[in-house]
Amino acid sequence: MRHPAAAGGCRDDDSAAAAPPGALTVDEPDEDLPTLLTPRDGVPPLIDTDAGFEAMIAALAEGDGPVGIDTERAHGFRYYPKAWLIQLRRHGGGTFLLDPVALAPDDELADLSSLRDAIGQAEWIIHAATQDLPCLVEVGLMPTRLFDTELAGRLLGYPRVSLGAMVERFCGVRLLKEHSAADWSTRPLPEEWLVYAALDVELLGELRDAMAAELVAAGKDGWAQEEFAALVADAGTPRPPREEPWRRVSGLHDIRGRRQLAIVRELWTAREDLAARRDKAPGRILHDRVIIAAASRPDLTAGNLAELSGFRKGVAKRYLNVWSDAVRRVETMRPEDYPSVRAARRGPGAPRTWQGHNPEAYARFVATREVLVRIAEEHSVPPENLLSPDSWHQLCWDPPASPSPVAIDERLTEAGARRWQRELTREALAAVLASDRG
Repeated sequence: MRHPAAAGGCRDDDSAAAAPPGALTVDEPDEDLPTLLTPRDGVPPLIDTDAGFEAMIAALAEGDGPVGIDTERAHGFRYYPKAWLIQLRRHGGGTFLLDPVALAPDDELADLSSLRDAIGQAEWIIHAATQDLPCLVEVGLMPTRLFDTELAGRLLGYPRVSLGAMVERFCGVRLLKEHSAADWSTRPLPEEWLVYAALDVELLGELRDAMAAELVAAGKDGWAQEEFAALVADAGTPRPPREEPWRRVSGLHDIRGRRQLAIVRELWTAREDLAARRDKAPGRILHDRVIIAAASRPDLTAGNLAELSGFRKGVAKRYLNVWSDAVRRVETMRPEDYPSVRAARRGPGAPRTWQGHNPEAYARFVATREVLVRIAEEHSVPPENLLSPDSWHQLCWDPPASPSPVAIDERLTEAGARRWQRELTREALAAVLASDRG
């Protein structure tokens, strides 16, 4: 079968979109497009030896232009979000499927810094870079330049920005996604999975060129460069740990009492420790609904825990002693050590909670929301990309004493807003906040 996009690559002219560049439109998948079934150069072999790794580095170094990169993880199967497969493609170098786990010492992460030395100065093309960069950075791969095709799609105003949607729109072919949620820690990897993985980077170079042309046509190429530079700058910064992560257990809103919350916390902590030791997704050890069912039982004790059906089957049954010990800790806990009913507030919190205890901030939130939505619509960009919710909410909660455009610009700069975001919003935000004080 002839490769559908081999002749001319992805489109970068007016035929690439049915609407003007940047227009927010209903973007439905086109079922009539041909489906990309095989890589144009065939499916490359899996690289799982040091010799293969060195040969790959040499081939990529001989190539030219940007490097398309993707990773496959085992979300929902493993505890740690590391890369179980790394796909790379470069013009003149070819496509490569790298098994970083096979190159790693036992229970450690691979050191792929020699690959970074070979391609680090090239632009990297990644779709949804915030998803892939953390697991690339932890094996020594850090870009110096980046083009994020998912973020480019957002800036251009497309409502569907998955890789499949972008390839359909710009390259005129469909990608199959049936293995996107697979357990990529599986070994050996099935052949059809390797085909899927290779196709994920097959058209990244052509897609990047077509999207870059449309960004220029829309006058948004400068925006994109600022956004991509921010992604690179933040790539090596670890995310701060979440406060009281156990409160994210699904169904927690049904738990009211402090002792019941203590049961949730202790069972969650026990599950988390076990999941980390076994490198297994927490939900595959003990489901959230089982934790909530246990905490909801008024007379729950370590002795009667096994009466609940969720603890009598599967992996949960195997670790019944672990769950019993967690409940026993609650039984010996002083009531004053139970967690509070409400989570401790860190920062302003969600705006929906402001109306009762800070109505002035809530009024500023409502007024500025209308302005930001209008500006976002005028420029065909999602509101959350026009200005990050965190920086916007903090501004509403604690505005400058004199909310001039200069003061707003300074505050947004401190919050990490890019220049293009500040230029589009500071005047309007200053006017709204100044009228609030007037």
